[in-house]
Amino acid sequence: MAAISFQSVSKSYPSPRSPDKTFLALDRVSLDIEQGEFFGLLGPNGAGKTTMISILAGLSRASSGSVSVLGSDVVRDFAQARRSLGVVPQELVFDPFFNVREALRFQSGYFGIRDNDAWIDELLDSLGLADKANANTRQLSGGMKRRLLVAQALVHKPPVIVLDEPTAGVDVELRQTLWKFIARLNRQGHTVLLTTHYLEEAEALCGRVAMLKTGRVVALERTSELLKAASSNVLRFKVDAELPEELASRARITGRIVQFPAHDALEIERYLAAVREAGLQAQDVEIRKADLEDVFVEVMSRNHDVASAHVQ
Repeated sequence: MAAISFQSVSKSYPSPRSPDKTFLALDRVSLDIEQGEFFGLLGPNGAGKTTMISILAGLSRASSGSVSVLGSDVVRDFAQARRSLGVVPQELVFDPFFNVREALRFQSGYFGIRDNDAWIDELLDSLGLADKANANTRQLSGGMKRRLLVAQALVHKPPVIVLDEPTAGVDVELRQTLWKFIARLNRQGHTVLLTTHYLEEAEALCGRVAMLKTGRVVALERTSELLKAASSNVLRFKVDAELPEELASRARITGRIVQFPAHDALEIERYLAAVREAGLQAQDVEIRKADLEDVFVEVMSRNHDVASAHVQ
């Protein structure tokens, strides 16, 4: 039995431009996430990741297809499906009338759990919230509110944990604290579904990933196999001025850092020669193996024919 199963799931909305037409946010998405997996759901903004999670959590209903959690359909068996899920949303949501411990006790009560203080104490300690246990949630920093969201999602010990951009805009300490704790829960048998734009996190944590583009699954494979199948190495260097447009159009540029996919030594030398001919000096030159971000860019460009929006 899969921990999470999406079967031919589509979701459409009224088109904002044409009321008589519909916008297809998800297009016949099918995938199974096995129990105990650490699974990554990757894609650019608007790919459909949050729509999938909203349907999984019961916040939205699929236009067609079915979704289940540990065999419980999220529509027909919604109560059991909700009990099996712990969802950490993107948005910071908190109740300003309670302190941290009270918020977690109330969250426990929503699932009918009493005398949960031992597990609450473990959550507070593991997520670095112990010294904030009696602080009103309004007094917490953004990072501390994010930690509380994680604790609330885990307070009923759900077998399936869903993390929707959990480290967006947070500091390095929280990332390390969170991943250490979540990795421990995963080793204990919890299934984890992660969406993130930090692809180095997905590469380090996820045994398998699905890549979405405009509501369609365009890649679904073990992370190691995706990396093994990458078609090129990467030439990486720094420059102090802009590259000519002809070169820049083939590169991935982040500030001063320039990266080119390079299949062999001849291609590497051609890129470096073109940089010299442009009157620029390549600094800190290195050649590395492709990482998940390189694979992601390649997969997205390979699927450029997928429409940026499906309107019917």
